[in-house]
Amino acid sequence: MSAITTLDLTPRPGAAPLHRMVLAQAGAEIRATLRNGEQLLLTLIIPILLLAGFSAAPLVDVGGGRRVDFVAPGILALAVMSTAFTGQAIATGFERRYGVLRRLGATPLSRTGLLLAKTVAVVAVEALQIVVITVVALALGWSPHGGPLWAVPLLLLGTAAFSGLGLLMAGTLRAEATLAGANLVYLVLLGLGGVLFPLDRFPGGVRQVLELLPISALTSGLRGVLGDGGGFPGGPLLVLLCWAVAALALAARTFRWE
Repeated sequence: MSAITTLDLTPRPGAAPLHRMVLAQAGAEIRATLRNGEQLLLTLIIPILLLAGFSAAPLVDVGGGRRVDFVAPGILALAVMSTAFTGQAIATGFERRYGVLRRLGATPLSRTGLLLAKTVAVVAVEALQIVVITVVALALGWSPHGGPLWAVPLLLLGTAAFSGLGLLMAGTLRAEATLAGANLVYLVLLGLGGVLFPLDRFPGGVRQVLELLPISALTSGLRGVLGDGGGFPGGPLLVLLCWAVAALALAARTFRWE
């Protein structure tokens, strides 16, 4: 006679492990981003259109090199800014306004867990962007060379810097002001950050100031390691590190959850 297995149906109340909560929330953040038409336009469609347009048409004088070799690293930097800064600032700002953050604060997911989930979501979306943009750039004739491994710390520090700036804006301004400000900063940095137009076209004093912008550092660093075959991008990494530390520290001190 076989033994009867007793099924234990005793309730086990309690929160799930932190990593499961973080991954679940990150999955929700990623799905929300990819389902949002405006976010998809900002993170994928606009960068790809700019890449194709400025690579094919003689709109910018890039010297003796090919246009796609100049434009592709800048578009990768733009993709990081669009997700880590613009998209995150707008989404977080409206989550504050509509009380989403306050409601999440009542769940077992801690604030640290929420920030980790947002970070994981940003990195995942950026990975998708980088793959798509790289495939399109290669199809357009881009031939990266040099030390591509140095692109990894540049992208990570760029993500940290822009995330800090996005959370700083979203945590201190009203949602409508964040929407307007994030889009304005996106357009200004697109034009002045060396993404599509070489910084050496600006006067010397102006160029020195523009080179200290996070988008300029990320763009020049990626262009150096992927296009010019440069080595350790010490200058760009230092600029991005300073922006990341300052922005994240200010965001942690001033962020309002309600």
